[in-house]
Amino acid sequence: MTFPALLLEVGSHEFEVAETLIGVGRFVLIFIAARALAEVLVRLQLPTILGELIAGVLIGLSGLHLILPPETQGEVSAWFVNTISSLAHLGPTEVREIYAETFPSLQAVATLGLFSLLFLTGLESDLDELMAVGAQAFTVATTGVVLPFALGTFGLLWIFHVPLIPAVFAGASMTATSIGITASVFSELKFLRTKEGQIVIGAAVLDDILGIVILAVVVALASSGTVAIGPIVKLCLAAVVFVVVSLVLSRTAAPLFDWALDQLKAPGEVVVASFLVLCVACFASQAIGLEAALGAFAAGLILSSSRHTKAIEAAVKPLVALFSTVFFVLIGTTMDLSVLNPMDPANREGLIVAGFLLVVAVVTKVVAGWSYVSKDPTNRLVVGLGMMPRGEVGLIFLGLGTQAGLLTPSLEAAILLMVIGTTFLAPVLLRIVISRQAAPAEQPA
Repeated sequence: MTFPALLLEVGSHEFEVAETLIGVGRFVLIFIAARALAEVLVRLQLPTILGELIAGVLIGLSGLHLILPPETQGEVSAWFVNTISSLAHLGPTEVREIYAETFPSLQAVATLGLFSLLFLTGLESDLDELMAVGAQAFTVATTGVVLPFALGTFGLLWIFHVPLIPAVFAGASMTATSIGITASVFSELKFLRTKEGQIVIGAAVLDDILGIVILAVVVALASSGTVAIGPIVKLCLAAVVFVVVSLVLSRTAAPLFDWALDQLKAPGEVVVASFLVLCVACFASQAIGLEAALGAFAAGLILSSSRHTKAIEAAVKPLVALFSTVFFVLIGTTMDLSVLNPMDPANREGLIVAGFLLVVAVVTKVVAGWSYVSKDPTNRLVVGLGMMPRGEVGLIFLGLGTQAGLLTPSLEAAILLMVIGTTFLAPVLLRIVISRQAAPAEQPA
């Protein structure tokens, strides 16, 4: 039944009641589940985003079926449907149809969360600190992108016979490094301002740039449905030019942004002006054939040199906390963890793929810690382990693949396990390695 026909059949008042109850009910379930799990993980000194992801698993396809994207072809919980049905005075069939028709609005909120999170990631990229350890950070970042991307992609192609586009995407998802997780551990252990800490932070910024560029190209290629050298070269050049222009604008356009912001007096000027830059960058990225996510990250880079950076962060973070929660929970709701059941013979290859991705993800980043040249003695194991956690950046990449429909359920779950494994392992191993050596005197950045 079409949406207008459904509206005529059930009546406008009943439809509005059901639509409101479903919309509000979904948000209530998402935030209660996400915050409850986040509170548990933060007390275990683990990233709260993992709690949000697990919350999605619990209320989604692998759990209670309370939040279920229509594309999963699953049945929404009878308890949820019957509750809405009794309150809105509609039949269960009509409630299910309204649920499916209105779900894109929730996905739009999740997309806004993705863009705001990438914007904040770019905004927190300190280009001056990156330049201070530029040579070492560039070497570590390049090695930390090329090795996992190459080994992951070719391993999936040759050993497991995964199709080209999903294999390339999975390889690209392994290039990320979570700045937030590593920075949090380094800060706690008084290691952030050391040479190792600055190399890792600088390399992580470059990792994100290179990884998002690769993903933008892969998603664009998947959308076109063809793989040819010409379009690939064109997209790569467009992505490189786009990022270079963004870096140049971070030096030249930020003062103009500051001047314009100083002229505004109405309340909310910081968040509105920042959101406008975000929209323009996303539009420009999409207009030249790249993923809008790259534009969101570029918008943050452009404003990272602004005098109002702290004010922008303060204005944007509450929005990120709300909308990105929806994004991560929705990723979890689509996960079919039944493909990880080792008792089912059909799942065993997927589990082997997950183990392969995890080993490659750990080994290649640790190897990257030995790839730079330095006159001063440094702890290269710390650098390698600092590059290991994929964290929220890896989940962003996974979310892009899920939204684009590029991944099979088994490969999706394998990438998820790789992200979770590296995110859990890195803080633990870093604490062990750093605690075994004398606490260094922090050097000024």
